Amino acid sequence: TLLAAMLAALLFFLTFVVIMVFTRPYPKLSATISVAAVSVSLICALSLLSRHWHLEQPIQYTAKWLVSGKLYLPFGFMLDQLSLLMLTIVAVISFLVQVYSLGYMAGDPGFARYYAFQSLFAWAMMTMAIAPNMLQFYVFWELVGLASYLLIGFYFEKFSASEAGKKAFVMTRFGDIAFFLGLLLVLLHFGNLNIVDLNSVDVTARMSPALITLSAILIFGGVAGKSAQFPLLTWLPDAMEGPTPVSALLHSATMVAAGVYMFARIFPFFSKSATAMTLFLAIGTITMLLASTMALVTRDIKQVWAYSTISQLGFMVMGLAAGSNFAGIFHLTTHAGFKALLFLCSGVFIHEYETNDFFEIGKYGGRGLKVPIVCMTLAAAALSGLPPLSGFFSKEAIMGGLAGLHNPIWLWAGLLGAFLTAYYSFRLIFAILFPKKIEEVHHEEHGGHGHGHGEGHHHAGIYWVMAWPLIVLATVTLVLGFFHTPLENFLVGHHGGAEGHGGGHHAWLLYVAVGLALSGVGLAWLEFGRKGASQVGFVERIEPVKTLFAERWYIDHFYRLFLDYVIYGIFSNLFTRNDRRVIDGGIDGICRATVGGGRMLSFLQSGMLQYNLMVMFAVLALVALYFFF
Repeated sequence: TLLAAMLAALLFFLTFVVIMVFTRPYPKLSATISVAAVSVSLICALSLLSRHWHLEQPIQYTAKWLVSGKLYLPFGFMLDQLSLLMLTIVAVISFLVQVYSLGYMAGDPGFARYYAFQSLFAWAMMTMAIAPNMLQFYVFWELVGLASYLLIGFYFEKFSASEAGKKAFVMTRFGDIAFFLGLLLVLLHFGNLNIVDLNSVDVTARMSPALITLSAILIFGGVAGKSAQFPLLTWLPDAMEGPTPVSALLHSATMVAAGVYMFARIFPFFSKSATAMTLFLAIGTITMLLASTMALVTRDIKQVWAYSTISQLGFMVMGLAAGSNFAGIFHLTTHAGFKALLFLCSGVFIHEYETNDFFEIGKYGGRGLKVPIVCMTLAAAALSGLPPLSGFFSKEAIMGGLAGLHNPIWLWAGLLGAFLTAYYSFRLIFAILFPKKIEEVHHEEHGGHGHGHGEGHHHAGIYWVMAWPLIVLATVTLVLGFFHTPLENFLVGHHGGAEGHGGGHHAWLLYVAVGLALSGVGLAWLEFGRKGASQVGFVERIEPVKTLFAERWYIDHFYRLFLDYVIYGIFSNLFTRNDRRVIDGGIDGICRATVGGGRMLSFLQSGMLQYNLMVMFAVLALVALYFFF
C-alpha cells in the first residue's frame, strides 16, 4: 500500500525533473516518459481503490516534519475513502488528458515543456489529496496554484495568455491568504492541524463557537479562490487562454475541484458552525446563478463550459453546505467525467476549425465530426441532469439535500439553476447541429485540410488519438450514475454521523427537476434548433440584460475601479511617497551630511607640517589638562 501510494504521487515529480533537466530537447521521449508515469500512477490508484474498498479506519504513513514544544506536525500519506476516490479521479483524468494531448499538442514547439508542467500539476494534486494534515495540504495546494499558473499561461508569448495566468494566480492568492490565516487560528487555539483530529469532537471542547465560525469562514476563502466562488470567480473564464486539454484538466476534477474537495475533506469541522454553513450556502447559490446567466450570452465554446464549471461548483458547495456531504462529493465525481468530456470534445472542434465561436463551428460543418458531436451531446445532457446519465443522479442528490432545508428559497434557486443549465448547454449543441447554413471552408495555409472532414486521411491518426479518450469518458458518463448506491455505501461509512441527507427523498422533486431541465432543452430547441429559428436567445433580445451578463455583472469593472482608486490611488501612492521622501530622502540626507562633514573636516588637514604639529600639541595639552586637573 505504501509503495503504491508513493508511486502514484512521487512518480510525477521525478518525471517533471527528468523532462526539465534531461529530455526537454526530445519532445517524443518526454511525452513517452510522462504518459508511462501517468499509466503507472493510474494502475496504482485503481489498485489502492479496489484493495481498500471496505476500509474501516484511515491508513496513515507519516514521519516527523515539524516539532516545536507540544506541536507535532507529520508529513506523509493518509488513505481513506475520500482520498482514495480523489486519487482515482485525478489519475483517470490526467491519463486521458495526456493521451488526448498527444494529438492535440502534436507539433507544438513547447511539447516537452507542456508534459513537464502536466506532471508537476498531477504530482501536486495527488499529494495534496492524500495529505494527513492541513499544513501539508496547504503546501501542495499552493503548488497546484503554481502549476495551474504555468499551464494557463503556457502560450506566454501571447499577452492575453500571460495576463490570464497572472489573473488566476493573483485572485486565487487572495483566497489562499484567508485560508492560511484560518489555519493559523486553528493551530493557535486547537494546537493541531491533523485532519482526523480536526474532524473529531475535540474541536468544540477547545475552541469556542465564535472561533470555529471565524476559522471556518477564513478557511473557506481558499475554497472561494480555488473553486471560483463569488466574488473570486472571474479568473476562471479568462483561464481558457491555455491549451484546451489544460482546460479539461483544470476545470473538471482537478484544480477547481480542489476547493470542493477541501470542503469535503474537513466537512465535520465546517458543519460545527451553522452560521458558516449558511454563509457558504448563500455563496454557492449566488455563484451558481451568476455563472449560469453569464453562459447565456457568450459565443465562445470554451467559455460556455467554463461558466458551467463555476455554476456546477456552486451546486457542489450548495450540496455540502446543505449538510449532504455525499451529494457534493458524488456531483464532484460525475462532473469530473462529463465536464472533461465537454472540454475535450470542444478541443477537437477548435483543433479542426481554428475558432472558438460555436456558431462558426456549426457553419463550418461541425456536426460532421461524429465522435465529438455525439459525445458532447451526451455530456451536455448529463450536465443538464437528464436521466439516465450520471449528472441526473448527482444533481437529484443535491436537490434532495436542498429540499430538506427549512427555507425553500435554496431549493427554488437550485431548480432555476437546473433550468438555465439545460438551456445554455443545448443552446450550444443546437447551434452546432442546426446552423443557419453550412459552409465549406478550406484553410490551405493550415495544412490543406477541409472543414467538416475530421476523419480525413490527412490527420486521421491525430483525430483518433483525441477520439478514444472521448469514448472512454462518454462510457463513464453513461454508467457512473448507476453506481450511486455502492459509492454512497463506500463514502458514508467514513463520514459517519457528519453525513446528512437533507431530510429524505421528495417524490415530486424528481419530476419537477427533470421537467425544468426538459423545458430548458425545449426552449433552446425553439430558439436555436427548429427550422427557421432566429438563433437569438430570449436574454439576447433585451440589450441591457445582455450587456449586464456579457460584462459578467461588472465584477471585473469593480475590481478595476478598486485597483485604480484604492490600491493604486491610495496605498501605492502613499507607499511611493514614503519610498521617495522618507526612505530615499533619509538616505540622501545622510549622504549629504557625510559629504558636508567631510568637507568641514578637510579644512583641518591642509598638508602643512606646522598645522599638524599645532593640532598634535593641542590634543596633548587637552589630555594633560584632563588627567592632572
